[in-house]
Amino acid sequence: MHEHYPDDAEFSDVVIIGAGISGIGAAYRITERNPQLSYRILERRSRIGGTWDLFRYPGIRSDSDIFTLSFPWEPWTRPENVADGEYIREYLTTTAHKHGIDEHMRFDTYVKSAEWDSATDTWTVRAEHDGQERLYRARFLFFGTGYYSYDDPYTPEFPGIERFRGDVVHPQFWPEDLEYTDKRVVVIGSGATAISLIPALTEKAAHVTMLQRSPTYMMSMARVDPMVDFIRRVLPRKLSHSVVRVRNAAFHILTYFMFRKAPKFGRKLIRNRTKAALPVGYDVDLHFKPKYDPWDQRMCLILDHDLFERIKQGRAEVVTDTIDHVDETGIVLTSGARLDADVIVTATGLQLQALGGIRLFIDDTEVDPTDRFVYKEYLLEDVPNMAWCIGYTNASWTLRADMTAKAVAKLLAYMDARGYTHAYPHRGDGPIAEKPAFDLQAGYIKRSPHALPKSGTHRPWNVRHNYVLDVIDHRFDRIEESMVFGRAAVREPRPA
Repeated sequence: MHEHYPDDAEFSDVVIIGAGISGIGAAYRITERNPQLSYRILERRSRIGGTWDLFRYPGIRSDSDIFTLSFPWEPWTRPENVADGEYIREYLTTTAHKHGIDEHMRFDTYVKSAEWDSATDTWTVRAEHDGQERLYRARFLFFGTGYYSYDDPYTPEFPGIERFRGDVVHPQFWPEDLEYTDKRVVVIGSGATAISLIPALTEKAAHVTMLQRSPTYMMSMARVDPMVDFIRRVLPRKLSHSVVRVRNAAFHILTYFMFRKAPKFGRKLIRNRTKAALPVGYDVDLHFKPKYDPWDQRMCLILDHDLFERIKQGRAEVVTDTIDHVDETGIVLTSGARLDADVIVTATGLQLQALGGIRLFIDDTEVDPTDRFVYKEYLLEDVPNMAWCIGYTNASWTLRADMTAKAVAKLLAYMDARGYTHAYPHRGDGPIAEKPAFDLQAGYIKRSPHALPKSGTHRPWNVRHNYVLDVIDHRFDRIEESMVFGRAAVREPRPA
């Protein structure tokens, strides 16, 4: 046996990395279609949840409706249409327990690398647990690790920040004991994190300022939707969950295409709604009129006009300017104005990262995933028996995560039925036009345009952000298209 694959490695048919939405969804779909397959979920953190365990800042919530973010096979039972982070994590934990998925999890297990051996068609996953190396072997590897670094959020250099005498906090590492009651808080940034954080901070803080370089598009949604509430009251739970999920997805898709096809109308609509929600005479164009078109960047979701209400009440304000430097007691702006602060929150974004930063090797040769094209949005060019899960930029993560999980389950069933032990997509030697895997103009994408695997411009190598076309594509998928299937030279007996 290859020296990389010692006998003491724990074997399972599938190793899933990550115990968040993607990993739990993959476990369910793989087992649903392939009940004979064994699987193990390796999770770096101590609890279920992924993103919804990592982020613990006040106000953390979904930035899309919860019915499309939850699983289609497990109804959301709380009343919210948009849900707080703690309830999402609770839902994931309950769902994993109900379906026995949590029994397959290994927590505090930090995966460092994965090594493929072509002689036996198996992966060996090297992980660390309590300072000790743990080895796991698998026939197939599923990455549910998301698209950003858990260790290194994006924080630009702010001159003089080391002189500031108050607290400086990034939302990705929010301290549980941070005291901000009756304090002046400045939140740098105007993305989804800042928008959900600021109304929550105003509950205790003396005053909260959102400091932005430029405006972001924002639309308000009801936390509890009367129409959703009505549907859930008149229909059985599972049916109502499906109906609301389809209704919400359709509404989102239609409004997205409306904004993209008629940007002038979209800009006017958003401006009029924003103006109506803010105090008379408020400078809407300075603070809430972006230079770009709607959905060039992901649109921010406000709940029940909460941010606008806080501005009306004088508990929050928006300042549009740039930072010259930070001193002992606050921020000096380029305009010469200053913002006094006791706490500075750097809601400045994420750092893109492929496959959770885990190193990949094929027969001792390291593979850079950013050099490979993505096939049908879930496999990597010439990488055998490995899938990754990546959500939409313009819709709920789970809409594509569930399609990915079902596609992997279908591929595993196809391989088992024909006795194949490896499968990988191969595009041949011809040139292929490239485009970014993420199609937004957001800062975190423009900062790291080559941080993710590559996308072509035509299927099956095109990473689309179009749920409708993806549903059609998956429905009529030809599993053999541009795929290589084969059998290992050495067939090892599967453990009992």
